[in-house]
Amino acid sequence: MTVNNTIAHQRLTLTGDRERFKELLRRRLIECGWRDQVRMLCREIVKENDGNNVTFDTLVTRVTPRARALVPDTVKKELLQKIKTHLY
Repeated sequence: MTVNNTIAHQRLTLTGDRERFKELLRRRLIECGWRDQVRMLCREIVKENDGNNVTFDTLVTRVTPRARALVPDTVKKELLQKIKTHLY
């Protein structure tokens, strides 16, 4: 994390706006169906292991890269624009 990113993160955290942006992101991801897609990914991974116990860490490791790639560009751009506008 660069110095500017650290300062921005601290500012958002101190003002309480970080939580507001997290909530906006959560709502947008639900609206676009991302959460359902990630839920399906998790189920696929569990099925691939034929019912063997899948640890939480294994699930996170395998799902995270794919889940990040599924976040729509429109959601990323909207959140980034709102954060930039807020910081400036």
